[in-house]
Amino acid sequence: MNTTLTIKMDKKLRDEAKKTAKDLGVPLTTVINAMARQFVRDRRLVLEAECPFPSHSPNAETRRAIRDVQLGKNLEQFDSFEDWRKAMRSQK
Repeated sequence: MNTTLTIKMDKKLRDEAKKTAKDLGVPLTTVINAMARQFVRDRRLVLEAECPFPSHSPNAETRRAIRDVQLGKNLEQFDSFEDWRKAMRSQK
């Protein structure tokens, strides 16, 4: 059984998404359904690395952390989620 989902989206984004889907030869509904299936199957959401909103640009501390990750510096590794949680709790 099909149902209708109404979402709010920037008009420019919607138009660009429709055009891109059309260029690929599929309806935008097919794209959205494929993304929803992947989200349910993988149980994860991948967001783009750069924020498209200038007012949400990272502060200096966040930029340093991003740079460290890219360079592989100042990183901690944990064998399990439980080990990570203990480490986070001990920092309070």
